[in-house]
Amino acid sequence: QVQLVESGGSLVQAGGSLRLSCAASGRTFTTYFMGWFRQSPGKEREFVAQLTWSSGSTYYADSAKGRFTISRANAKNTVYLQMNSVKSEDTAVYYCALATTRSKYDYWGQGTQVTVSS
Repeated sequence: QVQLVESGGSLVQAGGSLRLSCAASGRTFTTYFMGWFRQSPGKEREFVAQLTWSSGSTYYADSAKGRFTISRANAKNTVYLQMNSVKSEDTAVYYCALATTRSKYDYWGQGTQVTVSS
């Protein structure tokens, strides 16, 4: 089993920055991907960013490219999402997820709320 705990969500003004953290514990040696997703009210959960644990390579949704950066601290089994130049449409609950294979995400955190005020 793997446990994921997100933190760092808050109220931020449009144009500002925020860093989300996700600490993983348990059987983390099985990690293939770690990623961030988000869900706004009335919308489906959507992909934001992904990091391949073995190589460190990253992949972003178009909405995140150039503004968000996913990174990791290996020793801490932690992944971060640096959010810059935030917009009102970034308001959502952000979820951290972990995949043990390349086919799907197996574990999810409880989510952290990000609210962007205009």
